[in-house]
Amino acid sequence: MKITHEELVKALQTNFGFDSFKGNQEAIINNLMDGKDTFVLMPTGGGKSLCYQLPSLLMEGVAIVVSPLIALMKNQVDAMRNYSEEDGVAHFINSSLSRPEITAVKEDVLAGRTKLLYLAPESLQKTENVDFLKGVKISFYAVDEAHCISEWGHDFRPEYRQIRDMVMRIGKAPIITLTATATPKVQHDIQKNLDMMDATVFKSSFNRPNLYYEVRQKTENVDKDLVKYIKSMEGKSGIVYCLARKEVEDLAKTLQVNNIAALPYHAGMDAQTRSANQDAFLMEKCQVIVATIAFGMGIDKPDVRFVVHYDIPKSLEGYYQETGRAGRDGGEGQCICYYSPKDLERLRKFQQGKPVAEIEIGNQLLFETQAYAESTNCRRQLLLNYFGEDYTEENCGNCDNCKKTYHTIDATELLELILETIVQLNEKFKTEHIVDILHGNATNDVVSYKHNEIENFGAAEDEDETTLLAIIRQARLSGFLVKEVETYGVLKLSPEGKKFLKKPHKFEVKIEVHDEDEGDGIEGPIAACAAADDVLFSILKDVRKKLSKHLEVPPFVIFQDPSLEAMATTYPITMEELQNIPGVGVGKAKRYGEEFLRIIKEYVEENEIIRPEDLRVRTVAKDSTRKISIIQAIDRRVELDELAESKGMSMEEMLSEIEAIVYSGTKLNIDYFIDEVIDPDEKEEIYDYFKNADNDNLHLAMDELGEDYYDPIHVRLVRIKFHCDLGN
Repeated sequence: MKITHEELVKALQTNFGFDSFKGNQEAIINNLMDGKDTFVLMPTGGGKSLCYQLPSLLMEGVAIVVSPLIALMKNQVDAMRNYSEEDGVAHFINSSLSRPEITAVKEDVLAGRTKLLYLAPESLQKTENVDFLKGVKISFYAVDEAHCISEWGHDFRPEYRQIRDMVMRIGKAPIITLTATATPKVQHDIQKNLDMMDATVFKSSFNRPNLYYEVRQKTENVDKDLVKYIKSMEGKSGIVYCLARKEVEDLAKTLQVNNIAALPYHAGMDAQTRSANQDAFLMEKCQVIVATIAFGMGIDKPDVRFVVHYDIPKSLEGYYQETGRAGRDGGEGQCICYYSPKDLERLRKFQQGKPVAEIEIGNQLLFETQAYAESTNCRRQLLLNYFGEDYTEENCGNCDNCKKTYHTIDATELLELILETIVQLNEKFKTEHIVDILHGNATNDVVSYKHNEIENFGAAEDEDETTLLAIIRQARLSGFLVKEVETYGVLKLSPEGKKFLKKPHKFEVKIEVHDEDEGDGIEGPIAACAAADDVLFSILKDVRKKLSKHLEVPPFVIFQDPSLEAMATTYPITMEELQNIPGVGVGKAKRYGEEFLRIIKEYVEENEIIRPEDLRVRTVAKDSTRKISIIQAIDRRVELDELAESKGMSMEEMLSEIEAIVYSGTKLNIDYFIDEVIDPDEKEEIYDYFKNADNDNLHLAMDELGEDYYDPIHVRLVRIKFHCDLGN
């Protein structure tokens, strides 16, 4: 089917409200409408869906879309119906429909009202559906999330490998496959399985300029930092990813007690609760979803403004996919990742016992992730290079490293000193110990091993400790040092490191320059969209939210943020003007436009702007009154978690308050709570540790006790008891 550029753009404007195509969209659509098989590799948020939605409206017959998730199908169908005046334009057939509902769908298909029919691969295999589709004119087949076909893909679905057989039984038509992630091996597997080796391949850039990338060091105050960050994003939707289900549950509770509307989501929850929490997020009844990677593929929410990784991800591919769920509408998208080397060690330990080849692959993936987290280079460049794409800009201007100021130092002599010291200690000590020696810190460990007497003790006392750490980190990334999990993270020289010691060569390291007046917040990322009148924009968002509740559809299905921003910039007051707003079009304007036009018209005529009170971040005053109330509550044996919740605090914050009270000399009895939440043997082991330890540092305690076996909350509780028993 031939169509001119002008006709295609007009169809885009009429049906979807956009004036131009993104990236390869037009070429992809033309290729498909010419009857050619098409392979689309496009990052999340790149506009894959439009590549089959628009041609389905223009071509004769109905397009069959194979999709893996019921939630994803429903979102896609709802979106298509809201772009059209005809509800029958899109349907799905899956296990969620009753027999009468399926019959009604088929009637719409036979009547020619339906242009898009979504099916799960399991539904496509059913004989009754195959027989029905044999009698229908098929315009083309679209295989969404096509990586599910490949056994080498990250989300393999065996049913997807039967799609080709079903296509041959129903009737041949062009095939378009779409995926946001496919290595060359996965791509070849998809094309071979679908017998489309001659397909035209369209590979889009993986660069998402609107996404801001930042890595933050994960400290014991990570929860406080996260709460502060999310409150700075008040009114904006976000996803927080954790590795473990228990972590998801605990973190969701922490956010809730800090007055953040957050809900958990993981595969261990029952389907009904999971679905309800997902819907609450889509309908903006909650601001934040705390989730494992089980959450994401079924979500088509374009206005997710931040994605936080509470734990370092297992691979850069997974990280890129998950961050890609931010800013899909082209607007602001902040991608924050908390990183601790201990998390990497934990992930490596999880691999122990697996086949050697699998461990090697896993370790290589983790090394790539580590290199990304610890690098001082442009984050965007590192990500794009990982996917085989060149990024030649020296400064992307929208990641933390490109916003920082660095100076380069010649670290050749310091690296020699570090390597010599490691060799002198027979490669048996960790990073912190090496730094203490070179910096001249006579810690208990250094003195106990008599390392304060070796030649290199204090040899770098004039250097900042962060500089020494940066050099060791870069030496590891450059292959001079290895840090083995099996030997508890001690530093060893690699063959390259030994060569360097014999024949040193220039070794440079970039060190961050800190401004003395530097604040503690993040520097704002680039936002792609902005309304000229932010008050009107806020009003329009409220109107959209009320309408979404009434119609029981997510707010972004009505109008996306960029459309509202355009309304708050150009003030459309007629239906014709509204249809010219990007992302509106004729169908949406007629379906939803009247209420928005009325509000905008009143606003323009009255011109009485009342600014809503700025949302304030609540802080809890740490005064003597609160301390007294905590002491009194403990005397009444109030459960500490309940006490924390009643005061709008996290458990960590409550323990900090109690520690401050105890360290100031007040004796408290929290045995009633400890006995309820901690096993007696565990309590005794932790107590014995503090009895024999040189100090009560939590980090040292967790290292000694083992963070995989002991909860830091439990360790802090027993530490409080220890101080009360012996110190007060």
